[in-house]
Amino acid sequence: MSAIHPMRDQLIIALDVPSVDDARAIVDEIGDSGSYYKIGHQLGFAGGLSFASELIKDGKKIFLDMKLLDIDNTVAKGVESIAKMGVSMLTIHAYPKAMRAAVAAAKGSDLTLLGVTVLTSMDGEDLIEAGYASSNPAELVQIRAKQAFEADMGGVVCSAQEAEIVRKIIGPDMAIVTPGIRPAGADVGDQKRVMTPKDAMQAGSSHLVVGRPITAASDKKQAVDQILAQMSA
Repeated sequence: MSAIHPMRDQLIIALDVPSVDDARAIVDEIGDSGSYYKIGHQLGFAGGLSFASELIKDGKKIFLDMKLLDIDNTVAKGVESIAKMGVSMLTIHAYPKAMRAAVAAAKGSDLTLLGVTVLTSMDGEDLIEAGYASSNPAELVQIRAKQAFEADMGGVVCSAQEAEIVRKIIGPDMAIVTPGIRPAGADVGDQKRVMTPKDAMQAGSSHLVVGRPITAASDKKQAVDQILAQMSA
């Protein structure tokens, strides 16, 4: 058996696939190289929540990327239910009222709540189209990071391009989870604010979310091992 990589728990592998069978095959192929998996809307609504419980029983960690946003009571009740599942991380859209309701509901559990600042698929033009006053993603990220800190969230989700300034805002203890991670030379796909694993870690990210560069690779375990090596370079 190969040695467990010391940064294994900081690499979150995105299971953005259409079925539990597809997801299970990926997890089985990656084996001990992977310990942390993201389940989002695509898999979550195709049996992924039950699969998350299965993975947790097998000793894996789960990042449930549901991006909750609703009235306070609905957010709170959702967080209470999710906390009972034993997942490690859950995303909430970084609106102050929603974050405060989520934090109160998660109190006493081991669930880490993450405030989603600005999606890594959005740039300035997208913010204008969505009706935001600012067309600067980094500016909005900083505002929401400060609000997440004030709400006592466990961390934030942002682009690695903003990780350095966010770390200065939220301090050393909160998690910074960064999607949009692409190994050097990889296709960026629909992401617009991307960074390599090495640069993301140097910028202050605590956890990296990587999907297609792993799940679409011909040798998925090797892809994970290579990214882990880049993270620790």
